[in-house]
Amino acid sequence: MNETASAPEPVAVAVRAATLQDSERIAVLSGQLGYPASPQDVERRLKLIEHSPGHVVLAAETPNGLVIGWVHGYVRRILESEPTVEIGGLVVDENYRGCGAGRMLMEHIETWARESGCAAVTLRSNVIRDGAHKFYRSMGYTIRKSQHAFWKKL
Repeated sequence: MNETASAPEPVAVAVRAATLQDSERIAVLSGQLGYPASPQDVERRLKLIEHSPGHVVLAAETPNGLVIGWVHGYVRRILESEPTVEIGGLVVDENYRGCGAGRMLMEHIETWARESGCAAVTLRSNVIRDGAHKFYRSMGYTIRKSQHAFWKKL
């Protein structure tokens, strides 16, 4: 979306649990996030997540049934601190960004976090995602620290 464009109008969006039938749209949106995946990849991952306690995947859907966003949250339990919910991924369709769907998804994850006994939500966001950083700050999130993310393919 172009920086000079006017803000999108709010869209009537319902937030619900993602289902296997959402795999194709979730795959498209994952690609927009920079993580290309096939619908089959997404379906396989959703099947694993839906049977994993402490995980939730929510979809934002328009009244005509189009999934325009998703969020994955999971309870993160580590030895050195109390449990938190970590956002594994959040994306709203590039044609609908700014319409309120992302805010609704985050509000639902925050509610789920409280219901799961967690007192905080954490997330990681690539340093190049200025728009996302502005969004998270508008929701009351603060930068806690900067770090390097290491990875090794096995």
